[in-house]
Amino acid sequence: MKKLALTFIIAITLFGLKAQAQRTDTIKTMGWFHHQLAGAAQIQVTYRKADLGQINQILNNNGLRSLGSNNIWYNASMNHIHDKWLFEDGIGFTTVTTSDNGNLKAKFNQYQLYTRFAYNLSDNSNIRFFPFVGLNFSAAVLNIQDNNRIRSTSDFSTELLNSTSSKTFYQPNFGIELGAGMDYLIKVKPKNMGCFTVERYIPIGLRAGYYINAAQGSWKVDNYSLQDGPNRKQSAVFVSLNIGLGYEIIK
Repeated sequence: MKKLALTFIIAITLFGLKAQAQRTDTIKTMGWFHHQLAGAAQIQVTYRKADLGQINQILNNNGLRSLGSNNIWYNASMNHIHDKWLFEDGIGFTTVTTSDNGNLKAKFNQYQLYTRFAYNLSDNSNIRFFPFVGLNFSAAVLNIQDNNRIRSTSDFSTELLNSTSSKTFYQPNFGIELGAGMDYLIKVKPKNMGCFTVERYIPIGLRAGYYINAAQGSWKVDNYSLQDGPNRKQSAVFVSLNIGLGYEIIK
C-alpha cells in the first residue's frame, strides 16, 4: 500500500509540474501569447465492469462470502487544449466492496491513473467531438481483516507475534483505452482581468470506449510476488459522464 500511495503522490506532482510548464510556455512573451491557453477541471463517473469471479471463488474456498460488484469509478481529471488537440489526465478510484463473515472480512477496491490524447473533429464552438487513445495504469487491492485472531488476546507481548490471516494483496495493471468523447459547452459570464479576458464555460459530456487490459502484474503482498492468483484479463467497455469548469484566456 505504501508503494501504491507513493505512486499516486508522484503522479499528482507530475500533473502539477506539467500544468506549470504549460502555463510558463503559454503565458505572454514580449506581450503576446504563443499558444492557446485553455482547459478544464472535471469530475468523471465511469462504469467499467470488473470480473471478480476468480477472486470470489478463492474467497469461497477459504470460508469467505463473495464480494459485491466493483464497477463504478470516481475520477478527478483535467484537460489541456491546444488548437484542435485535447490532452486529458485523470486519477480515480472505486468504492470499497466488502465480504463480511463475522470476524473475518475481505475488502476490495481499485485505483487508476490515466492520460488521453484526442483530436476535436467539430467546428461548432459549443460542441467538441473527439476520438481518443489513452494509457491507463491501475491497481487492484484486496485486504483481509482477521479480527478473530487479532483480538484473541489483550496482552501486548502475545499479540506482537500473534498468527493472523490479516494481509493486503495488490495487483498492478496496464491498459490501453480506445474511444470517443463529446462535450457540450455551456457558456458562462466571462471575467475581465486587466488586459486579459477569461472565457468560462461548463463542459457536460460523455466518454465511451474499450479498455484493453494489455499487461497484468503478479499479485503481491509486501512486495513479494505470488503465483496462481486471479489472472483473468479485465478488458471491458467503459462509459463516463463528465462535468467540469473550463476556461480560455484571451488577450
